[in-house]
Amino acid sequence: MIAFAFYLFAISACVAGFMVVLAKNPVHSVLWLILAFLSAAGLFVLQGAEFVAMLLVIVYVGAVAVLFLFVVMMLDVDFAELKGEFARYLPLGLLIALVLLAQLGIGFGVWQTAEQAEALRIVPITAEVQNTNAIGAVLYDRYFLAFQLAGLVLLVAMIGAITLTMRHRKNVKRQDVLEQMYRDPAKAMELRDVKPGQGL
Repeated sequence: MIAFAFYLFAISACVAGFMVVLAKNPVHSVLWLILAFLSAAGLFVLQGAEFVAMLLVIVYVGAVAVLFLFVVMMLDVDFAELKGEFARYLPLGLLIALVLLAQLGIGFGVWQTAEQAEALRIVPITAEVQNTNAIGAVLYDRYFLAFQLAGLVLLVAMIGAITLTMRHRKNVKRQDVLEQMYRDPAKAMELRDVKPGQGL
């Protein structure tokens, strides 16, 4: 039963990952992404990492994927223009993909597994330590630098996404904080004596 569940979640995650890229509708891509997250959570449960599985379900499926879904549905994106840009840069993308595949082929071709690799991957965890405490001990001790670098990569990706999606539109009134702070109260308000029966 465990082997069947593993292959089920693994195949589901791979198919969902491909469909995220190949789906023509962005909403469908987000839904496939949610399926990929749920399948990865199932794989983590099979490995005994229930905490990471719950993080995937709560944080990624419950927050990030839903946010993606709302952004895709609410943004006024011209998908015809995006498809035109995709066709324009398709040769360059294929060239980069071939270079990456060649590098992966070279890397896996000369891959040699060390005899002590299995022993080095085993983390000494006692039975009294809970799953969450063990993850924290490994993450913030042995892999602290990698964890911080991953956070830096996510920060750069967030800044890049904000920069790419930020559009300066004309004829839009924007708030000028300094002008509001340094305004003269005597000039900002004018008192008029309106006589009865007359308008301003």
